[in-house]
Amino acid sequence: MTPRRRSRLSTFLRFAAVVGIGVALMASPTSAATPGSIVVLPTTGVVDQVMAGYLSDSIAQAAADGAAAVVIRLDTPGGSLDSTHDIVQTLLGAPLPVVVWVAPSGSRAASAGTFITLAANITAMASGTNIGAATPVASDGSDITGTEGTKTLNDAVASITAEAQARGRPVAWAVSTVENSDSYTVDDAIAAGAIDIKADTIDQLVAAMNGRTVLVNGQSVTLQTTGAAIDEVDMDPVQDLLHLLVDPNIAFILFVIGLTGLILELIHPNFVTGISGAISIVLAFIGFGSLPLNVGGLLLVGIAIVMFVLELTITSHGLLAIGGTIVFVLGASALYTQPGTPTGPSVEVAAPIIIIMTIFTAAFLSLVVYKGLRTRKLDPLVIGGTAGGPQLPLGTVAAVRRALSPTGTVYAVGEEWTARAADSQPIERGTPVRVVGQEGLTLLVEPADGKGSVA
Repeated sequence: MTPRRRSRLSTFLRFAAVVGIGVALMASPTSAATPGSIVVLPTTGVVDQVMAGYLSDSIAQAAADGAAAVVIRLDTPGGSLDSTHDIVQTLLGAPLPVVVWVAPSGSRAASAGTFITLAANITAMASGTNIGAATPVASDGSDITGTEGTKTLNDAVASITAEAQARGRPVAWAVSTVENSDSYTVDDAIAAGAIDIKADTIDQLVAAMNGRTVLVNGQSVTLQTTGAAIDEVDMDPVQDLLHLLVDPNIAFILFVIGLTGLILELIHPNFVTGISGAISIVLAFIGFGSLPLNVGGLLLVGIAIVMFVLELTITSHGLLAIGGTIVFVLGASALYTQPGTPTGPSVEVAAPIIIIMTIFTAAFLSLVVYKGLRTRKLDPLVIGGTAGGPQLPLGTVAAVRRALSPTGTVYAVGEEWTARAADSQPIERGTPVRVVGQEGLTLLVEPADGKGSVA
C-alpha cells in the first residue's frame, strides 16, 4: 500500500470513528414503556438540569405510552436549586402517579433529594437509607450568613411547606429537615408519616403500591399494579455523558489531562495528544459550567502548568517544578469555593483525586526533565561549516515535521531544516529519516527504517 493510500485510509477511519461516536451519542434510549407497565427511572448523582430534563421527558413519554405509574429510584447528595424546582414542578404536575423510591440500601435523599421525594404521590425507601439534611449551605459546607442566608432559609422553608401540604405530608417534619438540618432513617420517616412504604426490591414496592389511591391533577386514581410489567428507562448516551461531566472530580481530571495533552503536543507535535487534549478541556468546561467554579483556583492550576512548561526551557534546577506542584495543589483545593446553591452538596475536588493527579503531573514532569538532562549530557554533535552554510554529517537521524512530497521540513540537531526525499518519493510527517546528502541548506534524506534516534 502506498503512503498516499495509507493516508487516505487513515483519514477515512478517523472520519468513520467520529461519525460512529456521534451516532451513538445522539441515539435515544431503546427502552420504551408498554401500556399498563411500571416505568422505573434510575436517578443518581448531583441534581442538575440534565437530571431535570431526563425526568421531565421520561415522565411525559411514560404517560403518552399509557404506563400505570413511574418509579423514580433516587440516590442523590443534592444539587442545583433551579433544577430541584423544575423537578418538583414536574412531579406535582405529572399526568400519572409518580413514586419516589430511595434505593437501593445505602442510598440517600439528602438536601435537594428531600424536596424531590416529598413531591411524589407515593414515597418509599429501602432499608439502610436516609432522608433530610436540607438546610441551605454554601458549596464548602459552611452556613450562608446574613440577609442572604435568612432569605434563602425562608424560601426553602416555604417551598417544602407547600410541598408537604400539597401531598398531605407532616409539615413540621418537613420543615425540620430545613430549619434544623435533621436527617431521618427510613423507620423514623415512616413513623412520622413522611414515607409511605418500606421496600427493598422493586417487586416489594409494586406489591405495596397496588390498591393505593392518589390524586393526580385533582383526580383520584387507584393503582392496579398486580402483574404489571417493569420497564426501566435509563438516560440516553448524551444525557449520561453530560450528567457525568457535572461531577467536580471528573471535570478536574479532564482539565488536567487536557492541559497535559496540549503540553505533549507542544513538545512533540502529533495528531493524538493535541486533539485529545483540546477535547478534554472542552468537556471539562462543560462540567465547569454547571459547577460553582472558582476562577482563582482555575487560574492557579493554569499557572502551575505554565511553570511546568517553563521548567522544560529554563534551567531552574527543579525550582519551577517544585513551585508548580505547590501551586497545582493550591489551585485544585480552591477550584470550587464560590457559594453554591442552597440545596447543593459540598462541591470540591476529593483529596485522593488531588493527590493522584499531583503525583501524575509530577511524574510526567520528572520524566520530561530527566529526558532533558540526559540529552544535555550527550556529546554535542559537530556540525561542519562550508561556504554554503552548516553541514550535517551523513547518517544524522531526523524526524519529518512537514511531509516531504518531495520537499518539506525535518527536525534535526535541535532545529528544523528544509529537506527533500532523495528518491523523490513522498514521506509522511513523523517518519524517522537519515541524512544521505546536502545541497546548500536543503538536506537529502531517506527513511531510516526505525534505526537510530532524532539528534
